[in-house]
Amino acid sequence: MRQAHIPENDTKRRGIQSVEIGLRVLMAVAAQRGAATLSAIGEAAGLSASQAHRYLASLIAAGMVRQEGRSGLYDLDAGAIRLGLAGLARLDVFRAVDEGVPAFVRETGRTCLVAVLGDAGPTLVRWFAGTPPVITSLAIGSVLPLVHSATGRVFLTFGDRPVMDARLAQLEGAVRAEPAEVEALRAQVAQEGCALIDGNLIPGLRALAAPVFDLQGRLALVLTSIASEAIPRAGDAQATAALMNACKGLTESLGGVWSLR
Repeated sequence: MRQAHIPENDTKRRGIQSVEIGLRVLMAVAAQRGAATLSAIGEAAGLSASQAHRYLASLIAAGMVRQEGRSGLYDLDAGAIRLGLAGLARLDVFRAVDEGVPAFVRETGRTCLVAVLGDAGPTLVRWFAGTPPVITSLAIGSVLPLVHSATGRVFLTFGDRPVMDARLAQLEGAVRAEPAEVEALRAQVAQEGCALIDGNLIPGLRALAAPVFDLQGRLALVLTSIASEAIPRAGDAQATAALMNACKGLTESLGGVWSLR
């Protein structure tokens, strides 16, 4: 019997859709806390149990999913784990920053700084100039104070607690802070998901900092938007929302889960 001719575009469209659904089922398995039932996976993937079963059978044949003999539950198999590890090996936090932060700068016109925790404290490692650019004594390599800068306060709040407490214990003189003050700052930043400094560190300069987390939920780096008095305050709310969205996007690109507002 002669087969009906299927237009090439239709074949490609159906093939791509099948792959997309298969990957959706695989992601639904990965999203479970452990081995899961067919119905739970189907619900997470937006499919009926019978539809999910067909895709799971293909994923099992490909070594991406396994079915436990006694319980019949489904879980990730070695193929999916190898794929995940290969993806992790290719993650480059600074490449993600260099690709993602310029979009924030274009959207808001705000200058954005990127900081990591170095031996001397929160250290600037990237500088993306906005429009108009901000003229300041800060530069790549500058170390910011833990308590009195927006960047430092984010590290203080979301960084590894024992490490941050040890850093606090090493502070002397004017950069020190009373324990009650530190805890109040931490509580405020944790509640708001970001830290704001308005002229406290450098007169005429306001800074807003927010965290980026990695796959294990650890603080990977901090993005800080800075603005001088030449930049209207009317755009601050929009810039805050855009910065939080940029941090969310970077966190998710690193495999992390964004749980802040």
